[in-house]
Amino acid sequence: MPFLSQFRAAPNLLTLMRLFIIPFLLIEILDGHYGVSFALFMLAGISDALDGLLARWLSQKTTLGLYLDPIADKLLLSSLFVVLTHVGLIPLYVTVLVFSRDVGILLIATLLFATGTLRDFRPSALGKLNTFVQIVALIVVICQKLFLSPQLATLRDILVRAIAVLAPLSAAQYAWIVLRRMSTPPPEQTVV
Repeated sequence: MPFLSQFRAAPNLLTLMRLFIIPFLLIEILDGHYGVSFALFMLAGISDALDGLLARWLSQKTTLGLYLDPIADKLLLSSLFVVLTHVGLIPLYVTVLVFSRDVGILLIATLLFATGTLRDFRPSALGKLNTFVQIVALIVVICQKLFLSPQLATLRDILVRAIAVLAPLSAAQYAWIVLRRMSTPPPEQTVV
């Protein structure tokens, strides 16, 4: 599929919509409109789930989508951590750990891509767990502003501490996986 045509693929349009939502979501949080921000975050989450399903159902997996979807996800989560830290709802050290992990993974992926050694750089189980905990934590933090509940405050504290452990652990796991793969020669191709 030609590059410009990839922008018209339904899954990529949903991903672009998610990118479009991000600044409005952040503005609503900064303005203290947590009901609207919660709705926008849920809309972004639904669009993320739907773009993957549509890509499979409509056979519209594209190179653009391969890169754009994780960029949109990381931009959404990272910007939410920054803004929620700015308004005092997430501790600064957690945001620093989340950013450090993501920047480290981005640098490793860029290096591997630039050197032509990028082979199968999929998320690890620990990386997926880390992302899941981050998403749940963000939902809980926003919900805590909507529903004053001691249970939500306790859950928020547990999730924030879990992120502080999972982010560096998953970063270390990625580094270990990359080092192991780089020390293993690529599979030889047989000529038939």
